Amino acid sequence: MFCSPDKPGAKPDALKADALARGLPVYSFASLRSPEAVAAMRALDADIGIMAYVLQFAPQEFVNIPRHGTIQFHPSLLPKHRGPSSISWPIATGARETGITIFRPTDGLDEGPVILQKSCAIGPDETLGEVYFNKLFPLGVQALLKATDLVLAGKHTEQAQDEREATYEGWLHDDEAEIHWPGHVDTIYDLIRACNPAPGAWMMLDGVKVRVYDCRKHVVGRFVSRGHKPGDVAGVTENSIVLWAQGGLIEILKLRPEGGGKMGAGDFARQRGWSISEGWRTWVRPN
Repeated sequence: MFCSPDKPGAKPDALKADALARGLPVYSFASLRSPEAVAAMRALDADIGIMAYVLQFAPQEFVNIPRHGTIQFHPSLLPKHRGPSSISWPIATGARETGITIFRPTDGLDEGPVILQKSCAIGPDETLGEVYFNKLFPLGVQALLKATDLVLAGKHTEQAQDEREATYEGWLHDDEAEIHWPGHVDTIYDLIRACNPAPGAWMMLDGVKVRVYDCRKHVVGRFVSRGHKPGDVAGVTENSIVLWAQGGLIEILKLRPEGGGKMGAGDFARQRGWSISEGWRTWVRPN
């Protein structure tokens, strides 16, 4: 197994820990381009290389060493959503479908020929965590096993990616995770879902930076949101804080104030001395 060198203060690599527990050889090189990394791969005399969630660039000299080459997992339907946050961006942009791709890695970022793809729906209320753990992770495990068998048996096909359909997005970090309340309620809701559980979409609320996790979207009657400033508090319940957005309301159920832990939004409101006010419910349009 090859993995990135440990970083001080970072969580232990779970796959590395499991490999060591099983007595498997583990290699950590600062660069997979190094002669030492290439020599280590050659010494393994491997039948096939398998790459998933790779944080280091693996050059062709390295990935071509195994007898049947190398295959790589990517959590999107390539060529769409190339890049490191490929699970988050489809959700953030309101897509209703995503999936996984097994492909041959090349020196281009997520650009190699496709061996196998599996798609899945993105539910209208599903979060990043739900899409990954409930759908993409099990799909990916099954697809990697199937693709490995096909490649070893010489029964696989390789289809070049259509560059006309290609998209690329970088990391979804704090700059991208900021909630812009003048945006439409659908856009805000999709961003919150795409950042839950990490990095957590964030906003300033009563002078405190908070990250928003569980929430609900409410559509209001036509023109009701006009005259209300986006981002203003529309109401407070026992368990939530409700804010105005264009075309609707966002009801926050769980948040995390900067420097603190996750908590119920109702608890946060009580700490701020806010009174319960549920008149906003009269504006919500029935489903």
